[in-house]
Amino acid sequence: MDLASKLFKGDRVIWIIFMFLCLISAVEVFSATSTIAYKSVTHWEPIARHATFMLGGFVLVLLMHNLPCRFYTLLSVALPVSVFLLILTFFIGVEINGEKRWLNILGFTFQPSEIAKIALVGYTAFIMSKRNWFTDKQMFWWIQGGAAVVCGLIFFTNGSTAILLFSIVQMMMFFGQISIVRLAKCWGILMAVVVLMVLLLWKMPDGVMEYMPERVHTWKARIERFFDPAPPVKIEPGKTIHIDGDDYQVVHAKIALARGGVWGKFPGHGQQRDFLPQAYSDFIYAIIIEEMGIAGGIFVLFLYIALLVRVGMIARKCDKLFPKFLVLGCGLLLVVQALTNMAVAVDLIPVTGQPLPLVSRGGTSTVISCAYIGIILSISRFGANMGNDEEEDACPSDENSPGIGPETDGHRIENSPASPEGDERTGETNPLEAVAELKEETTTETKI
Repeated sequence: MDLASKLFKGDRVIWIIFMFLCLISAVEVFSATSTIAYKSVTHWEPIARHATFMLGGFVLVLLMHNLPCRFYTLLSVALPVSVFLLILTFFIGVEINGEKRWLNILGFTFQPSEIAKIALVGYTAFIMSKRNWFTDKQMFWWIQGGAAVVCGLIFFTNGSTAILLFSIVQMMMFFGQISIVRLAKCWGILMAVVVLMVLLLWKMPDGVMEYMPERVHTWKARIERFFDPAPPVKIEPGKTIHIDGDDYQVVHAKIALARGGVWGKFPGHGQQRDFLPQAYSDFIYAIIIEEMGIAGGIFVLFLYIALLVRVGMIARKCDKLFPKFLVLGCGLLLVVQALTNMAVAVDLIPVTGQPLPLVSRGGTSTVISCAYIGIILSISRFGANMGNDEEEDACPSDENSPGIGPETDGHRIENSPASPEGDERTGETNPLEAVAELKEETTTETKI
């Protein structure tokens, strides 16, 4: 127990959620990679690869949750680097599954878009925390400019990721109390542009589509399939039902949902994992419901909702603006992406290609998702003083160290651990006051 308390610091609830998601990931990815296993040298190869990335991500969480939250301001510096990598992808990108989304540098293959996501969240939190540097209008344009550049570069190869990331930045600005009038105007213009683009793409003649990139054809096909009122499978009495064509993935996902029932077929007994091309990634939630039932699906949904609620509680306990906004951004990115994946699996929205964070099989996405957890735990420990049974909050004292000034964000720090008001609010005794009272009692006794 002592070893666990020393090793796993920060918010205990976040640790429990993380452990449960990792456990579900190991079980379901091992089950869902059957289509890869029989093509591999051994049936352990697919899960061994995934376990390697999960283990690396777990070590990363242990390292990152020991870093004081002030060091994560360096994420804003990583934004220009991620922009450079995104541009580089257009020229020397590695094509996997028909798309140039990966870079291969020194033998390591990774997605620059995943690095850009965490960098943009850190950049947005940093700008919003410097209210003594920027006016409200300046913050709005600096953030929107950075988001437009990053999301614009991602959009050409992965439109759903770009839209998701841009939406997270807008949510962060909303919670950061950027002028709602300015945000509403921007959102209204963007919504009008998106609706116009969807209508044009939907009704675009075939003659014009011949000159469009392959990715545009994919977008149009997904939109047409989603709004098509005709059933994806035609059932005729006495004839064999053929499930093929463009709705192949959606139909098999629905079959998986229907077969699951309440308690499921149990891990390893699913059938649709052998038919879904991305059963271990984009549609792993459908496999979870097939093998663990509606109960298992609700439990996974509950874990993500609990993660978001807990992130909100951590943000409320942060005295400084940067960790407050950063933990909100990381939590929103994980949970909104998870909800998007689940919505695709149950056919609420068109196919997006978003993996289920911390559960789906992946490389860069798995490690970066673990990095979000590491940041959340670091902020819970150093920014919100949660889960520190044997030590005091290091964030206020460490930020006065040489080379890095205190992050007051232009505001008077309220409800800090050293203030009487904060102690009355939390109901805890201030250790500085306790030492002072002890000294006074000792002096009084000496005089007597």
